[in-house]
Amino acid sequence: MRSLIPRLYAGLTLALALLIAVPVAAVAQVAPEAGAASSALVGAPAGFVAPAEPKADDTNAQRAKSQPGNNAPFWRGVRDSGVVKGITSLPGAEKGVLIQPFVQYPGSRVTNAGEAWRQVRNNWIIPYGGSLVVITVLALALFYFAKGPLGGHVPYTGRLIERFTYFERAAHWSNAIAFSVLAVSGLVMAFGKFLLWPLIGGSLFGWLTYALKTAHNFAGPLFAVSLVVVFITFVRDNFPNRADLQWLRKGGGMLGDHEIPSGRFNAGEKIVFWGGVFLLGIVVVVSGLVLDQLIPGLAYLRGDMQIANMVHGVATVLMMAMFLGHIYMGTIGMKDAYRAMKTGYVDEGWAREHHALWADDVRAGKIPAQRTPPPAPTGPAAVRH
Repeated sequence: MRSLIPRLYAGLTLALALLIAVPVAAVAQVAPEAGAASSALVGAPAGFVAPAEPKADDTNAQRAKSQPGNNAPFWRGVRDSGVVKGITSLPGAEKGVLIQPFVQYPGSRVTNAGEAWRQVRNNWIIPYGGSLVVITVLALALFYFAKGPLGGHVPYTGRLIERFTYFERAAHWSNAIAFSVLAVSGLVMAFGKFLLWPLIGGSLFGWLTYALKTAHNFAGPLFAVSLVVVFITFVRDNFPNRADLQWLRKGGGMLGDHEIPSGRFNAGEKIVFWGGVFLLGIVVVVSGLVLDQLIPGLAYLRGDMQIANMVHGVATVLMMAMFLGHIYMGTIGMKDAYRAMKTGYVDEGWAREHHALWADDVRAGKIPAQRTPPPAPTGPAAVRH
């Protein structure tokens, strides 16, 4: 029995080998003929012409014939339309430019001008500009709670000095109201998407921004005109002098109990005047008029508008930070400073404390204490007169 098992195993192995070998041999005999037939079928049919290889300078019409569906020249033209304008029947100054040329603005990567503008606005102007405004407000709040309003150390005399005339106050308030409208609307347009939209929803936010954008466009020219009037009105009293150096060296005395003597306007107010009203005012007004498309002769191309928008954003944020300090000192930061711009008059004691050199000139008669005629009396006193 043991000798029979190996014999059966050997027989099954031999039979399996024969079953595999016979079909393989048959296929080997037929293969040459089948290979020759298949090679005849693989060859190109008679009259067939291979398409031309694509070339870098092919036009889209040539590519449509040589390789239909391959529109690489068309999209290459779209990409390079900022350098070589395309052809279109549409009107417009940039009708042939679909993608602006590649540039690199300060703070952006090398990319097309539209994307570079977006990077500067979203990565620099919005976050750092907003931070500057917030830091300024917090610094003023800390100073107020630590120091309180300035003034109150010199007793009032009851004698009034005219600090601002009717015309000066009208020019100032016109400019201040226009600036407030521009500042609020500009802040909402710049930061409202992050702060207001989640609170009031997209529909109300859309109507709000549309209304504020319209107000912004109308208040801009008013701000420009009033800024020129303010500059002409107050420029004579804002020229620097030696007393301003002493005021700057001691920080105006704001950290102590006594302020440094100054003229009608101290060095801090003169910095606001020349830095905010004059320098930043020119930049803000010119860039704003460009954005409003109110300057004749300009083509108002996309690249020009993007640059004007970036310049306008930086200048307005700096102006707001500077004017916040001015607003603070003119309202809660100094006792009775707001009354001077409201009524036009200040007490002689207030003048001696905050603007001693100006008060001395008034006392010496160099500057009249009353520059405009007093209002006519009304009531019983006028009847008796």
